[in-house]
Amino acid sequence: MVDRSEPVPTEASVRRALGRAATGRALDADEAAALLTARGPALDELLRVAGDIRDAGLREAGRPGVVTFSKKVFVPLTRLCRDRCHYCTFATVPHRLPAAYLERDEVLAIAREGAAQGCKEALFTLGDRPEERWPAARRWLDERGYDSTLDYLRACAVAVLEETGLLPHLNPGVLSWSELQRLKPVAPSMGMMLETTATRLWSEPGGPHFGSPDKEPAVRLRVLDDAGRVGVPFTTGILIGIGENRAERVDALFAIRRAMREYGHLQEVIVQNFRAKPDTAMRGMPDAELHDLAATVAVARVLLGPRARIQAPPNLIAGEYDLLLRAGIDDWGGVSPVTPDHVNPERPWPQLDELARRTAGAGFTLRERLTVYPEYVRAGAPWLDPRLLPHVTALADPATGLAVEAARPVGRPWQEPEEVFGGRTDLHVTIDVTGRTEDRRGDFDSVYGDWSEVANKVTRPVGVPGSGGADADLRAGLRLAADDPAALLAPAHEAKALALFGADGAALDALCRIADDVRRDAVGDDVTYVVNRNINFTNVCYVGCRFCAFAQRESDADAFRLSLEQVADRAEEAWAAGATEVCLQGGIDPKMPVTGYADIVRAIKARVPGMHVHAFSPMEIVTAAAKAGVPVREWLGMLREAGLDTIPGTAAEILDDDVRWVLTKGKLPAAAWVDVVSTAHELGIRSSSTMMYGHVDHPGQWLAHFRVLAGVQDRTGGFTEFVALPFVHTNAPIYLAGIARPGPTWRENRAVHAMARLLLHGRIDNIQCSWVKLGDAGTVEMLRGGCNDLGGTLMEETISRMAGSGNGSARTEEQLRAIASTAGRPFRKRTTAYGHTGA
Repeated sequence: MVDRSEPVPTEASVRRALGRAATGRALDADEAAALLTARGPALDELLRVAGDIRDAGLREAGRPGVVTFSKKVFVPLTRLCRDRCHYCTFATVPHRLPAAYLERDEVLAIAREGAAQGCKEALFTLGDRPEERWPAARRWLDERGYDSTLDYLRACAVAVLEETGLLPHLNPGVLSWSELQRLKPVAPSMGMMLETTATRLWSEPGGPHFGSPDKEPAVRLRVLDDAGRVGVPFTTGILIGIGENRAERVDALFAIRRAMREYGHLQEVIVQNFRAKPDTAMRGMPDAELHDLAATVAVARVLLGPRARIQAPPNLIAGEYDLLLRAGIDDWGGVSPVTPDHVNPERPWPQLDELARRTAGAGFTLRERLTVYPEYVRAGAPWLDPRLLPHVTALADPATGLAVEAARPVGRPWQEPEEVFGGRTDLHVTIDVTGRTEDRRGDFDSVYGDWSEVANKVTRPVGVPGSGGADADLRAGLRLAADDPAALLAPAHEAKALALFGADGAALDALCRIADDVRRDAVGDDVTYVVNRNINFTNVCYVGCRFCAFAQRESDADAFRLSLEQVADRAEEAWAAGATEVCLQGGIDPKMPVTGYADIVRAIKARVPGMHVHAFSPMEIVTAAAKAGVPVREWLGMLREAGLDTIPGTAAEILDDDVRWVLTKGKLPAAAWVDVVSTAHELGIRSSSTMMYGHVDHPGQWLAHFRVLAGVQDRTGGFTEFVALPFVHTNAPIYLAGIARPGPTWRENRAVHAMARLLLHGRIDNIQCSWVKLGDAGTVEMLRGGCNDLGGTLMEETISRMAGSGNGSARTEEQLRAIASTAGRPFRKRTTAYGHTGA
């Protein structure tokens, strides 16, 4: 599978690339590939440039001349794997093992021995999802009550933390966003080698990754992104010499750089050389040559820059310590005085004294670090779960974030810290008086990732409604809207639907008239509303949604947390004022206890038994379930038992991941949102549905969003209403960064509300317009174009006001009735689920 078709770069092209690198200019892919061929004096110059970049980064980090390593034990939890990598001796078959997995006691024995010898990291290495290939693995897990390998891994990590104090680093292979969420609370860091982006090495027979589902490059790149979205300090890297060509090797480095810049989570990049092993399909392949390794490390350093932490495993370099240090590494990785390298058992780790001596011989000082790198130790939240902080801080030097070498791990409880309430708890009142303290968070420049990388991911529509043959589509769309509105969702009528989203002038007026006629036939003329109160119980959040101006760091001036008593007080006040519903949503607060959500519901029901609790977005639900280590279905069942009645279908934004990953950074994927609301519906917990539009989206994505909602409703029937949410841009980070547009136009607001009525006809009867975002006059216009519901009185509204909405935080019943009357319509008070109140 080696590609020998690449032309060898000329000496002149290597010199040009070297000149650009030496003067700090950005290299393109061809120039980086040319530098991989540098040898002799050209290689010496490349190593000098790379070393200078590394040295500048170490000075900036406050540890000049320091090369790090982690003192660890290697825990081979299972050597079974569903993949078939042709160079791997770690993975094996069940009959060659005494058992499918290490028992928990065996894991702890390894960890205790490591702790006794001063190790601080427990590196869990294991095959990908072996239970999906090997019945023996499935049987072993079933006999011990574990649903999956990942469940068992999580349990073992907690045991290591509590009984030994070692810090787990998890290498379980490919993980989903939800799985990363589940494992983050039990491990300060995780990792997965990207290895290569060369798809042919996976897809073509004879390739090193052929027959290995988890080695598809697109899948592994998604894991890198998801780890960034979840905020996991993550290790990745490339494996050279497995058949990739120079362009493919460089492409992998560029892919790593892109993820690193966008999310800031890649704590280290390993450049590892292939070493052939007996009894593997690739035993005859030549080892990657060490000067090739050095050139690749140096190119990685030039491309990734001074802040990257670059590692080369010291047991695979044939004693060439000085060469790799010259090439720009600043870390030797994990070294164990206790356990062998189970992946490369034929190549033992060097003794630590020898490693220190060889490092000093090259002019550097060897220092021990933790499994999580110093930058993330010092930052704390959002990178480290609060339950891990006592374990990490017990072993870390607070000044440097490096390990305290004399510290010995001691088992500590893995538990939530005591929650501290307070902060700006009057924000719901003062937001309309004094406003927010600042227009943006203090960590604006870092928490959202590299804005230039974010901007590169914005997709644009291929066609523009109203151009080409769209006039005919517009006329045909209007006819179909009048005759069979829901048919506009069908792919066969996509051009017509998109033309209607682009309608303007007389055509837009006609669209709104048709939508209003459909509304009248579906639900009559009554304009409905609910008397409710919003309660935002905390705005502390580190997810980093780029549209959100509500979230605050714990230390920010506008941050707050309400106690259970304060939440119940507000519910009781609402009941006394005539409310029948409280709507609760908060930030994804890392200090929220596992029981916190159910405790809130119980506190409200205990104080006001008749109050309808409409609470917790799908994002809150999925992250809370992950934190608790239970499935979403089980978590929702617990909330229902506590008294939860319905959930808001917020956190939807646009149900298209191409938009979501630009807009939200770390929020749940579209599929996870669908899973949460579908599961809730199946349990009898109904929900609203929403769409936030007018930011980095386009009509094609709106249409796809409506199709997703329709599909869920067809399966479950659980949506009570649809709420269109125009993007409020004023204080939104993604707008302040110059990426999002300043909300939807007036034309788009009219078109989206009208199309919601038409596209969801026969599925979702109630179409709500948001007076908070549209204002009273805008709301009246939407009532004339297909809407039948005003939402609620709210009593307090902080999220939109923090974003810069100028329409206030509350409306009285009289004010809502006045809006309906201005629209020439009767009004009616309703329940949350659109029943009659009798009032």
